[in-house]
Amino acid sequence: MDTTRVDKWVWAIRLYKTRADATAACRGGHVKVNGASAKPATPVRVGDRVEAHVHDTNRDVEVAQLIDKRVGAAVAATCFVDHTPPAPEVDRTRVAPRERGAGRPTKRERRELDRWRG
Repeated sequence: MDTTRVDKWVWAIRLYKTRADATAACRGGHVKVNGASAKPATPVRVGDRVEAHVHDTNRDVEVAQLIDKRVGAAVAATCFVDHTPPAPEVDRTRVAPRERGAGRPTKRERRELDRWRG
């Protein structure tokens, strides 16, 4: 086997929980192979770069091994190389400081929290 469908592959390496989710993501334009938008049946080969939008995160993986069946997580991790940049750390300690055990926030504090959350 020198190629496999992109929807099968992203499902098999556990980027998507179900094959239907993987197919829907491909149809919706959330999966790209080598920079081009991919249909579910787009073939992938070893060395291809696959970009997928998964749970509000953009994942960038390189195909290291082709599989088309779902396997264990340890085996699936060996089938791709993750090039996704790490998420920036957010310092949340200074946003809305409150003493632990201070009770419910006041109306003013609640409005400040709502403004901060958007």
